[in-house]
Amino acid sequence: MNVEQLLQLIPEDHLAFLAAETKVDHQVKKLSGNVIFKLILFSMLDSQKVTLRVMESLLQSAKFKQFSQSDSGAKYNSIRDRICNVNVEFFKRLFEDIFELYNKELKEQKALAKADSTYVSIAANLVEWGMRNGTLFNGPKHIKYSVALKGSLPCSVCVFNESKFLNENLALSQLIENSVALRESIVVFDRGLRSRKSFDKFTEKEIQFIGRSDPYYYCKTISINTLPPKPEGATITITKDETGLLRSRDQALTKRGYRLISGIIDKTQEPICFVTSILDENAYVIADTYRQRWEIEVFFKFIKQHLNVTHLVSRQKNGIEVMLYMTMIVAILILVFKKLNGIDGYKIAKLKFEIQLDNLLIKEIVILCGGNPDNASHLWNSS
Repeated sequence: MNVEQLLQLIPEDHLAFLAAETKVDHQVKKLSGNVIFKLILFSMLDSQKVTLRVMESLLQSAKFKQFSQSDSGAKYNSIRDRICNVNVEFFKRLFEDIFELYNKELKEQKALAKADSTYVSIAANLVEWGMRNGTLFNGPKHIKYSVALKGSLPCSVCVFNESKFLNENLALSQLIENSVALRESIVVFDRGLRSRKSFDKFTEKEIQFIGRSDPYYYCKTISINTLPPKPEGATITITKDETGLLRSRDQALTKRGYRLISGIIDKTQEPICFVTSILDENAYVIADTYRQRWEIEVFFKFIKQHLNVTHLVSRQKNGIEVMLYMTMIVAILILVFKKLNGIDGYKIAKLKFEIQLDNLLIKEIVILCGGNPDNASHLWNSS
């Protein structure tokens, strides 16, 4: 599937519908929500580092005018103010709709989900808010991004700047509980999320989970499960599999039973333990499923290295959320393009996407000028 076909999955009438429903353009004459969406998208694809000055320059380019079907011009400070004050709900809804479209395109509606968090540092003197992830009073402040990846694509994201959300029990629980895309899914997460109350909430919302646990979890045993034979290629040895009620810090027991699966990592002889709401699956399958959590670490590396998510165009929470939703949208486009075209590397996938979009816009401009791009068809082969 080429870039033109991918972008056609996002119809203009749907953008107009979202703009009207969220009132993103209420009392706005320039820089509509649609134009801001396309400007940020175009900037992320066209530039190694997105800045307000870059956006200001791209607004004047012929290719962007053709891409956006707009002749809006604005200074960088106007762009900054618009991003800081625009209704972020427009971008949130757009991200959720685009995920749903491309999730179906990849046939990943029932794929495994992975949830985790990453941090972006900000110099302490630049903002009054932010969380401190350490003991240094004058050290940098941080913003926390918690993301859920369903199959290949990001499906949910939250931005946190309050210190209480350093605790993954709060951050990841909020992300998972509030995500419609994760209903009836299996979610994998690391041992930062240990809240027994959250486990019960996930189960009530039909969200199954597999997480790492500490070996000292108290479990009021209901049953001891038979250990299956160790499959060939397994890297851990399961030593115990029990189902029971888990005790929280306030000594309350969970409302439902969960499995604690204990084992030994063969290579290091270190203990490892999993907690899961899945009661009827082979213990080695549970352990192997958990290993897929690493995919979200690869995703974080991708958006940091190739989409420059660590660079903050805005230091206001509204602007940060807008840019984060846009980063997720661009990531979805590149990841789908990469997967459907069998491209190995993220860098090459992004570059080929950019080249195809560039060629598409040049051809459209040639047609506008009365020319025929088919006369130079050999120039458009970007495979």
